[in-house]
Amino acid sequence: MVLSDRSIKEALAEGRIVIDPLDESDIQPASVDLHLGRMLLAFTNSRRPYVDLREDVADLTEELKLADDDPFMLHPGEFILGSTMETIHLPNDLVASLEGKSSLGRVGLVIHSTAGYVDPGWQGTLTLELTNVSRLPITLYYGMRIGQISFQRMTTPVDRPYGSKELGSRYFGSTGPTATRMHLDFDEKRVR
Repeated sequence: MVLSDRSIKEALAEGRIVIDPLDESDIQPASVDLHLGRMLLAFTNSRRPYVDLREDVADLTEELKLADDDPFMLHPGEFILGSTMETIHLPNDLVASLEGKSSLGRVGLVIHSTAGYVDPGWQGTLTLELTNVSRLPITLYYGMRIGQISFQRMTTPVDRPYGSKELGSRYFGSTGPTATRMHLDFDEKRVR
């Protein structure tokens, strides 16, 4: 079941859900608005002829820092990584979903390609997969409302929350946009 604003406020007050920083006005009827953090990872397409998922491809991105009032222009068809300004902590019996704001979707801004699911036990900022599907550039600003997170109660707490050693959770504790670590799937030393 999806948590209502009342249940979200209770979970926040009890410390079961942590959202830091949090402005009470960001609590919506069944979600909490999240904001764009300062750091972006922009792709530099000239360093490799293709993306080989068996290799660490962190060198394909360049870190950029948003100033307080200067926009970043996301051009049509462009894809960058960003992150939420907020750090999120989830307990072992809640799962969360990240979605875009409808006002941004109406101008062609997509905030995640596939990574809208937040596992129980998650701790860190959320990486955003930002794409402009419109025909005009879209301005992105530090601190703007970028998405919303909703929470669902699970039937039982999980046995192995995200971040458990045996899971090899790759992005646990993220503090900004994080490039893919898919190459770890191909590491022969990794236990499956």
